[in-house]
Amino acid sequence: MKPSSDPLRLQSHEWDIVIAGGGNAALCAAIEGAEAGAKVLILEAAPEVYRGGNSRHTRNFRCMHHGPLGPLVGTYDEDEFWQDLLRVTKGETDEDLARHCIRMSAECLPWMQAHGVRFQPSLAGTLSLDRTNAFFLGGGKALVNAYYLTAQDLGVTVAYDAQVRHVAIDGKRATHLEVEIAGQRIDIAAKAFVLAAGGFQADLDWLARAWGPAARNFLIRGTPYNRGVVLKDMQDQDAQMVGDPTQCHAVAIDGRAPKYDGGIVTRLDCVPFSIVVNKDAKRFYDEGEDVWPKRYAIWGRLVAAQPDQVAYSIIDSRSIDLFMPSVYPPVAADSIGELAVKLGLPAAELAETVAGFNAACRPGRFHPQELDGVATEGLEPAKTNWARPIAEPPFYAYALRPGVTFTYLGLKVDRTARVSGPDGPYDNIWSAGEMMAGSILGQGYMAGTGMTIGTVFGRIAGQEAAKHVA
Repeated sequence: MKPSSDPLRLQSHEWDIVIAGGGNAALCAAIEGAEAGAKVLILEAAPEVYRGGNSRHTRNFRCMHHGPLGPLVGTYDEDEFWQDLLRVTKGETDEDLARHCIRMSAECLPWMQAHGVRFQPSLAGTLSLDRTNAFFLGGGKALVNAYYLTAQDLGVTVAYDAQVRHVAIDGKRATHLEVEIAGQRIDIAAKAFVLAAGGFQADLDWLARAWGPAARNFLIRGTPYNRGVVLKDMQDQDAQMVGDPTQCHAVAIDGRAPKYDGGIVTRLDCVPFSIVVNKDAKRFYDEGEDVWPKRYAIWGRLVAAQPDQVAYSIIDSRSIDLFMPSVYPPVAADSIGELAVKLGLPAAELAETVAGFNAACRPGRFHPQELDGVATEGLEPAKTNWARPIAEPPFYAYALRPGVTFTYLGLKVDRTARVSGPDGPYDNIWSAGEMMAGSILGQGYMAGTGMTIGTVFGRIAGQEAAKHVA
């Protein structure tokens, strides 16, 4: 896998499979294609140092299994996985594709290990994921690097700073890609194409067209290179689309995070042990509705609906060590009034909100690692688990902003990852990863699902493209 910056050499070479994208799904497709004997080219829009898309920021992979598997304990069967997905998507999912993805996920973890990915020992704690999610040793960047090394051994070629501008389609068949490399436009032909170039979340103009002006206050926790260029090109050519452009994987992240590429370290996991208030110091949702991996992805949208797209998580000293900390330290104060001043919140209103919450808390056995039923009474909105009075100084707070990871508008595919055009499936175009995840994630999210979809359909796309070539 020799990285290439020579556009003319790339243009003149005879490729079997050309892949738009350089993240997890693209790499899985490249590896499967190369192992089948195909000559594969990856076109990564980012510079080499930023290669890997959002996969650089991932931590884990969710998969079905019967009995212990790698670092996973117990059993996580198809029906439980499906019910978890159904709950977070509220039914906005293609059951056939989703169940196919779930079943195929059982094969992926051993395949990942065989291709260089290493996993941490089983994790429990407040994340509650020791049965369901396997965590990468070294995080997503280590996974991406392992796959690039595997691809190198298999002879895959990679071009960086290579933005696909147009998929040239004649009838039901793609003929070539128009690619911009170092300011030069070239055409790259191939027998088969895999589109794995991500969503459009880094294009703030597109986000604002979908969401309205409030979207300009969103932070993009993922790569700044996923601007939906390939997705928009396919949409303009009447490829069949799925998903709602306003639906996305959006979590509550630290308000001090950078505009782009803050990644996993900016995520805040304190919400279940806190109360969350808006800029008027009013609560607006049940912070203890479910275990965090099944609810953390709704909080980006919840915060986005608040004035100025900002909220504040308030906790006390008993809870400060119960969650994975942000990369930034919390705001701290010895009283609620002092905390309000530091946050720029109305002090009297925050004191009233905290006092009302504390008075509504009822005794119970607090258990941070599971649903404990320790709830408020007579309070709206209720807090249905982990509801302890916020009463022990010092008090702490984090400002929350919506952090968008990826959007769910995508290409319609079938079980073989083949993309559907206006007149049915294309002959030689497949898609994987965030570009087609909207088929399975119509709304909501749960930890590790994006990596599941990318790995399953990336592998399928590579296998199917290689069969077509053969």
